[in-house]
Amino acid sequence: MKRFKSPIFMVVLLAFTLFSVKDVQAMHIMEGFLPKGWALFWAVVTIPFFILGIRRLNYIFKNQPNKKLLIALAGAFVFLLSALKIPSVAGSCSHPTGVGLGAILFGPAIMSVLGVIVLLFQALLLAHGGISTLGANAFSMAVVGPFVSFGIFTILRKKNVNIGVSVFFAAALGDLCTYIVTSIQLGLAFPDPVGGFVASLVKFLGIFAITQIPIAIVEGIVTALVYDKIMEYEGKGVLSENLN
Repeated sequence: MKRFKSPIFMVVLLAFTLFSVKDVQAMHIMEGFLPKGWALFWAVVTIPFFILGIRRLNYIFKNQPNKKLLIALAGAFVFLLSALKIPSVAGSCSHPTGVGLGAILFGPAIMSVLGVIVLLFQALLLAHGGISTLGANAFSMAVVGPFVSFGIFTILRKKNVNIGVSVFFAAALGDLCTYIVTSIQLGLAFPDPVGGFVASLVKFLGIFAITQIPIAIVEGIVTALVYDKIMEYEGKGVLSENLN
């Protein structure tokens, strides 16, 4: 436990500094907001990734049991950051996602599991998101975000980009892509009466972009700092093992 004291302290400190629950519509699509057909569609699309994540998680627990604490830290990081709701415009809000850290450490698959767990607890305990929209929220934040983060990190590292810079861009772009997918989901469900899907998509992207771009930058910085501390306590050899 002592080896992880510093990273855990940073996450807890961040939570106490920024965490707040406000009665506003969150970026997580709220309960009952999506038409039933779209809610079911996104749930079905998410299931294969969730199953893949369960298999990957079981493999790590069986073959690398010493990584359980680090996986718990990655899950706590997602919960705390994604629960920070910053008011945006038109009654919505933006927030970090936190999925980049776990995706970089363990690959994107297990983040589908951790993400669903986080979203479920937030829906039940914080009224943040919803049960009927769990599939849609999970696909954007727990599937697309982690895969983008992992892909960006892998590409940049292969090009010998500084590891801190790689983590920053991986986390920031994973965050932004989550919001892009959410905007696509809303645009498909609620096309503009005149301009159709494209006009609706532009509207939702514009709503989120004002606050989400700076939030993504901050998330990239915070993730890079936490990652650096984990590297300091866990060592490069173990991290390389996680990424294989």
